[in-house]
Amino acid sequence: MFLSKQYNRCSSCHYSASGGGLLTPYGRSLSGQELSTTRRASTPAADGTVSGEEAFLYDTLGNALGPVQLGISLRPSYLHYESGSFSDSRNPMMNADVRGAYRGHGWTVYGEAGRMPAIGTEDAKVYSREHWVSYEGTHGIGIKAGRYMPAYGIYFSDHTAFNRNDLGFDKYDQVYGLEVSHTSERSQLQVSLSPGRAESIVNDDGGAGFNTTGRLQVDFGPKIAVVGSGLYRNATDLEARHGATGGALGIAPWKRVSIWTEGDAYMRGSGGGTAFVFVNETSVEAFRGIWLKVSPQGRTGTDLYPGVFRWNVGANLLPRTHVNVSLDFYHEKTEGTVDPLKTFLAQLHLYL
Repeated sequence: MFLSKQYNRCSSCHYSASGGGLLTPYGRSLSGQELSTTRRASTPAADGTVSGEEAFLYDTLGNALGPVQLGISLRPSYLHYESGSFSDSRNPMMNADVRGAYRGHGWTVYGEAGRMPAIGTEDAKVYSREHWVSYEGTHGIGIKAGRYMPAYGIYFSDHTAFNRNDLGFDKYDQVYGLEVSHTSERSQLQVSLSPGRAESIVNDDGGAGFNTTGRLQVDFGPKIAVVGSGLYRNATDLEARHGATGGALGIAPWKRVSIWTEGDAYMRGSGGGTAFVFVNETSVEAFRGIWLKVSPQGRTGTDLYPGVFRWNVGANLLPRTHVNVSLDFYHEKTEGTVDPLKTFLAQLHLYL
């Protein structure tokens, strides 16, 4: 959505240059000034701090935290899905996280902790999905180490998008690794090296193996971004060697329109063949703070996996600073099946 407001870098508002997670004070202020239907946006102070509605817990703590920035992310949800005669509904808590960061003298220290829902036979627990330290020098050279989501393609907020879930960038696919980057006025390059996914390293499940990603973004003006990406993951006890390469384009042809498109080739060893992934998301601001979107997504089939095509239509409502209501309907058809999978997802995102 910010692309139509002439912001084509995630680092404009987030501590993570790859997107997502804690907002910087500038990002907090900008969300009220640029996105919400009603707002009481205050002007950031000379040192970049914000107060009032944009600040942590509505500025209840004032300056007590000093240079440390905190945020709370809550995302209660309603999920309903059906296929043929089968249907089910649930009310998951998508996010319940506390996030914190310190930035100064070129250094950024970042961490988050929250509730991981019960999975299978495991009970819900407190968990940290991201924690890392980074340093950026005066010439745009940066280095980051810790647990993070490696940069690849477009980081859509919907982790089930085919260019995220199907390529191995789902919500628990962070790595423990090292990222080297170079940022300039017109471009951003990020290269990550890792011994494996963080979950496999922590659980010692045999799924850890060397992997590397690379992402280059070039900005052609404030409303056009071109992205090229590459991925390689070595074979492990759980999956065959595989890789991916792709390109993406972000463009805002009109003031209230934002279009992101990505295409990838996903290559698997051991006879897995090559699948092609396509994702488009077109968003239109029908009224300030009311965004309508449509997202066709496809993945071609291989000898091991059938092809899938999905339509996602929805709306993002931002009535107030840091209050976001998202409504999504998915219609997904898999090759060889009779009935499509239909899913409705409603989410209330509170960012305090």
